[in-house]
Amino acid sequence: MLRLAGLDRIAIGLLLDHFGLELRLAALGESIPGSYWGDAEAGLKGSVLYARPDTPLHSVLHEAAHFVCMTPERRALLDRDAGGDDAEECAVCYLQVLLARQLPQCGY
Repeated sequence: MLRLAGLDRIAIGLLLDHFGLELRLAALGESIPGSYWGDAEAGLKGSVLYARPDTPLHSVLHEAAHFVCMTPERRALLDRDAGGDDAEECAVCYLQVLLARQLPQCGY
C-alpha cells in the first residue's frame, strides 16, 4: 500500500490544486479532520483534503474524486461525508485510478 510519507506530496498537492482542493497534512498521531472512517483515512472539509504521512494514497485520491464529482452546492456544505449515490461511487473509483496515473511513482 502506498502511503503519503513515501510519495511526492508536492505533486499530489499540485494535482489536487488543479481541481480546487487544498492538501493539508496533520502530524502522525493526530486525528484527521473531516475523516469519515477515522484512523489514517483522508478527510474532507469544504475544499480542504486532510491527510497524514501514514494516509494511504488511495484514500486521498478517493476523497478527491468525490470532491471532483459533486455539485458546487454539495461542496459548499462538505464536512466529512461526501455522500453521493451508487453511480457517483462507481465514477469516483474509476477517477481515482485515472488520477493516480498522473502522479510520479504511480503512473505507467
